[in-house]
Parts: sequence; structure tokens; C-alpha cells
Amino acid sequence: MIELHGWMTPNSRKLYYMLEETGLDYQIHPVNIGAGQQHEPDFLAFSPNNKTPAMIDTDGPGGKPHSVFETGAMLIYLAEKTGQFLPADPAKRSNVMQWLMWQIGGMAPMLGQQGYFNNLDDKDANAHAVERFAKEAARLYGVLDKRLSSSEYVAGGDYTIADISAHPWARSHPRQGVSLDDYSNVKRWFEQINERPATERGNKIADSVKEASENTDGPIDPKSLI
Repeated sequence: MIELHGWMTPNSRKLYYMLEETGLDYQIHPVNIGAGQQHEPDFLAFSPNNKTPAMIDTDGPGGKPHSVFETGAMLIYLAEKTGQFLPADPAKRSNVMQWLMWQIGGMAPMLGQQGYFNNLDDKDANAHAVERFAKEAARLYGVLDKRLSSSEYVAGGDYTIADISAHPWARSHPRQGVSLDDYSNVKRWFEQINERPATERGNKIADSVKEASENTDGPIDPKSLI
């Protein structure tokens, strides 16, 4: 059983996508970041960076519980546990890892900052930051668009954890002030992944977890949110 401690953010959506794709049994332990629950000692015990999501695999290596934090590490762990969405071929695996690291190190933090500054009430007082992150967001979408002009998916011809990692952040493009109409290849890829049943389920779960958490003090069965 995977105990997923998450919320409704793009990073948590990565794990909802992955868990729905793999078919692993899991429970959601909501961590309301608006209420500061990510700073509580019980959560920090296995997520020392006090960020969601994090998870505990009750049937980890050697049959013992094993905790994992950071979304990239979690996706790799689940891919290796299930043998899905991470190729065994060294060259293909390397391509997936490169684009996964690109998303984690560039796309996620930069688009997160762009979303933040783009939605300030007084953007004029932060004009430099707004301009800086808007330019970087455009550059990153351009990198992805160029890649997808010659590749069906981010890391090649197969759907992998590189796509699972990137899609939820592209999903936030309206908040970032970005139109996917400006990036035709990204738009094609984005809509293609939207049509995957696991993506649809994952987003329904993410959209419902806050309300569900208000009605229970315990873990949530994701099936109840679909």
C-alpha cells in the first residue's frame, strides 16, 4: 500500500497520475498546505523539506516500510517498483532521466514563480520579477515545443515519467499567463495526455481532495473521489 501525503498542487498531481496509471493500491493522506500542515512534526519525520507530496510504501524494499520525498525520486521509485514508464534500455532511460531533471530543475520552479508573480494584485511593484519570469516561462515552453516537434512524447516515442512530471505544470498555463496556442506541439501533447483515463482520474482526485479532507480525519480512498 502506498500512503500518499499530498494535496491539489501540480506536484501532487504528478503522483495521482502515476498511481492511477500503475494501478497500485494507495490511500491519500491530505496535507492542507494552506493550513500549514506540511510543517507538522509527523509530516516532517519523512518529508524533511516540508513540501508535498511525500509517500510511504508500506511494502517497500525487503517488505519493510520505506518513505520517499521529492517528486522526481517518487516517480523513479514507483517506476522501478512496477516496471512501468521508465525504460530498461540504457539510452532510452537516459533520455527519460534528462527530461525529468529538466522539468524538476527548470520547468517546475520557474513556472511556479511565474504563476506567483503573474497573479499579484500589484504587479507594477514587482515589474522586474514579472518580466524576468515571463521571459523564462516563454523560453521553457519554447524548449519543450521544439522537443515535441520531433518527438511524440517528451523523452521519445513512449509515455514516461518525464511526461507525467511535466503535464501538471503545463496544465497551470492560464495562471502563468501562457497560451498553449503559441506552442502548437505542446498543445498537441498536452491534449493527448489529457485524454488518458488515468490523467482524467488523477485530476478529478486532485480537484476533490480538499473538500473530501474537510469531511474526514483519516485517509481517503481515491476511488471515492472519482
